Amino acid sequence: MSLFKRLFNAVKGGSVSESDWEQIRKNLIDSDLGVKLVDEVISIAKKSKPEDAQSAIANEIKGWLSKKSRDLSKNADSINPILIVGVNGTGKTTSTAKIANYLKMNGNQITLAAADTFRAAAVEQLQTWGDRLNIPVIAGKANSDPAAVVFEATTSALENKSNYLLVDTAGRLHTKQGLMDELGKVVRVIEKQRPICEILLVIDATTGQNGITQAKTFIEAVGVTGFVITKLDGSAKGGVAIAIERETGLPIKFLGNGEAINDLTVFEPDAYIASLFA
Repeated sequence: MSLFKRLFNAVKGGSVSESDWEQIRKNLIDSDLGVKLVDEVISIAKKSKPEDAQSAIANEIKGWLSKKSRDLSKNADSINPILIVGVNGTGKTTSTAKIANYLKMNGNQITLAAADTFRAAAVEQLQTWGDRLNIPVIAGKANSDPAAVVFEATTSALENKSNYLLVDTAGRLHTKQGLMDELGKVVRVIEKQRPICEILLVIDATTGQNGITQAKTFIEAVGVTGFVITKLDGSAKGGVAIAIERETGLPIKFLGNGEAINDLTVFEPDAYIASLFA
């Protein structure tokens, strides 16, 4: 059942008991919308006529979403470094490959940097994707300095005149300051050669409200510019997309909804909102 379906089934009936409202509230909180936003949605629903409730809530939600551009930044005269960051297990490496494929399909030349040097499987996975997509992957030795890999990759991307350099960074707990400082070092190494155009934080939608905590920490540490939301199911945990944009003011750029290379979609606010009422 879509996020707001139960709510509208009740509202359209014309008479909603307090116990019904409590059940609706619980269901919306379970969808990771967050208590504050749930109470705002219910308040609007209670004030609206049954025939106006959907449009009233849709307009309110649209106002909560980020007003910033969802397009990837691009400087036509230089390479465009993009860092892919996040905690372990969110799907960073797969998301990096998907974005690389998306950019290549749109006529760009790409270089990939396998900067998750502490996890051999991540390097191998990115190299496998690079082979399949015919995209060069710059990698170092196991447990080597990620900043050194990124420096080499940036140099290579400049020499190859790539349009984009995508950097798959090591997964790190947002609560570990040392790991976050290391990520900051990677940022500084790149920016000595070229300004970073995007830092995309990959968030697993099933982590719920904890994803917002992650976002705030990464924003403070490295200046995140947008999000990639993975495992987003509008029928179960769709509220996190709304909540994270409302809390941070930053845009979701992509949705990852599967393991295949083409399982990546550009986030379209109107289509997403419409899906919540489907």
